[in-house]
This record gives sequence, structure tokens and C-alpha cells, in this order.
Amino acid sequence: MAELGFAQRIEAATPAGRDRGIDALRAVAIGCIVLGHWLGTAWELNPYLVISSPLAYLPGLAPATWVFQLLSVFFLVGGYVAARKARPLTARLRRLLLPVVPLLLAWAVLAVLLVELNGQPLRTVRVVAMPALGPLWFLAVYTALTVATPLLVRARYGLVIAAVCAVAAADAGRFWLGGPQWLGWVNVVAAWAVPYQLGVIWGRGGLRGRGTALALLAGGFCAAVALVVWAGYPASMVGVTGAPLSNLSPPTLAATCFAVGQVGLALLLKDPLARLMRRPRLWAATTLVNLEAMWIFLWHQTALVLVVVVAFQQFGRPDSAGWILQRLALIPVFAGTLGLMTWCRHRFDGRTPRL
Repeated sequence: MAELGFAQRIEAATPAGRDRGIDALRAVAIGCIVLGHWLGTAWELNPYLVISSPLAYLPGLAPATWVFQLLSVFFLVGGYVAARKARPLTARLRRLLLPVVPLLLAWAVLAVLLVELNGQPLRTVRVVAMPALGPLWFLAVYTALTVATPLLVRARYGLVIAAVCAVAAADAGRFWLGGPQWLGWVNVVAAWAVPYQLGVIWGRGGLRGRGTALALLAGGFCAAVALVVWAGYPASMVGVTGAPLSNLSPPTLAATCFAVGQVGLALLLKDPLARLMRRPRLWAATTLVNLEAMWIFLWHQTALVLVVVVAFQQFGRPDSAGWILQRLALIPVFAGTLGLMTWCRHRFDGRTPRL
């Protein structure tokens, strides 16, 4: 009854015009991203501690990345909300950047403890810290697009076309024309500008109609599949340790097409999700995830490090179904650790986040 009462209070406090479908899309995106990282991030001794991944040993798991890699949906929702809400830029930036400060401070302290008190070499500290601090690249791109939103509102579809062409040109230059590999880093902004700009267009009244959503879904996913099958792009939509090519670091044309397909799917799912959110318990859970979305994204890998590296020291090679089952069993521990970190944060600052 206490849980139901809490859900009912959330329901009563929700404004009548709240777009529950958008909140549900954000919650699904952040949930899948977190689960994907928790299942796919590993360390092994070889002979030193190195970053690893089950995808490096079990390539048959690559299709799972097409389910868990939902960064484009997060960018889509970000563009949609930024285009519709009149929240001041300073308030949006504060909400984006505030969780970074304690993250950097915590890792500075942890690095000192590992080196000075535990005697770990800097190489080991770097290997442990990289997955935990990796989400900061997302924040940098997301912040840049947020700041540019007033310009993007006027750019409309032209920017989407230009961004896709920029990604295609960068890939052609580095893969087939003998150009330098640094060309790919153009895609870090260009590729993620595609779903963000489509979100801006959606928020300003565009992308209406089921036909538009189906065209984006079919066109994006078919193009991504074609690039994987016939153009030699990796099947995995995330980076794989040791692989010569990554679809995500930096993003490729395949990842960009995949993002377009995800945008079409999100357009189709928004209204059904909004109807599901009329269930008080589902809506309460979704609201809590949205309130802590940026904190969850930035801190979930730190929770993983604390459990896998510090507490359990799970450094076995991730090359078997047994390893996958062991990692699945640890997911409640990761979630509990992240929840405890979130509770401590609120006890410390005493503030209640607002949607």
C-alpha cells in the first residue's frame, strides 16, 4: 500500500498536459543504455588488467547491440524537449553539468587511493577509469547541441541532410580514399546531430504521420543492414575491444542510418507508451528515472567499477555463457549500488530534482 500510495502521489502531481510518451522514451533509452554497458563492459588479466568485452569473444551477441544501443533516442528526446520548452539555457546547462563535478572529484580521490595507498600503476588506474569517465564524451556533444538549439530550430531538414552527407564524406575519405583516420572525428558531432535535429523538427510540429515514421524506420534500418552486409561495416552498433573498426567511436554512416531507423521506431512507439504510462506504478518508475536521467547516465559505470573491480574483482575472460549468466546475476547489485549512491547524493545536497 505504501508503494501504491507513492505512485498515486506522483500521478496526482503530474500536470494534465505532461507528455508521458516522451518521458517513457527517455526512460527506455537510458535503461537500455545502462543495461548494455553493465552487460558488455568487462576487464581481464592479459597479463595486466585490460578492458575487455564479451562481444570480442562471442560475436554472435552483436545483434543484441541493436537493442541496447539507444543513444540516438536520447538525442532525439533531447532535441524534442529543447525545441518545445522555454526553460532558460543556463538552467538546462546547470542540469546537464552539475553531476559532472562530483563524478570528477570522486574519481580524482579514487585514483589517488589506488596509486598511493594500493600501489596500483597508472596504467591500471586508466584502464579502470576509462569506462566510468567515457560518458563524458556524450555530455560534451549533447551540451554543444543544446547550446546550438536556437540555430537548429531555423535549420530544419537542411541540417539533417548536411549532417548525413558529412558523415558519408568522412567515412568515404578515411575508408576508401586513403584519407587520415582523424576525419572520423567529424562524425562525433555530425552523426549525433542527425537524431537531435530530427527531435527539434519533431518538437516544432514536423515528422507527423505514420507514413513518415515508417519511412524513417524502414529506410534507416535497411540502409544500416546494407552497409553491414555489403560495405564491410561492423555488425555491432557499439565498439568492440580489439576490433579494427567501431561503429561508435567515432560514429559511422552505419550508426547514423541506424539512428534514423530508431527515430522512426520512436515516433511509432510514443503514443502506445503514453497510454501505458497511465498505469500509476509504471508512470512513477518512469518519473523517477527521468528525474535522475543525467545522474544515472554519468554514474552507472562507476557503480559497475565499484562492484566488478573493487568488490568482486571479476577479471575472468568474458568468453562463455557462464560469464554472461554471472554478469546477469550481478545486475541487481549494480542497480543497488547506483541507488545507494543516488540516495547518498540527496542526503548530502538536500535538493529535490525537478522535471
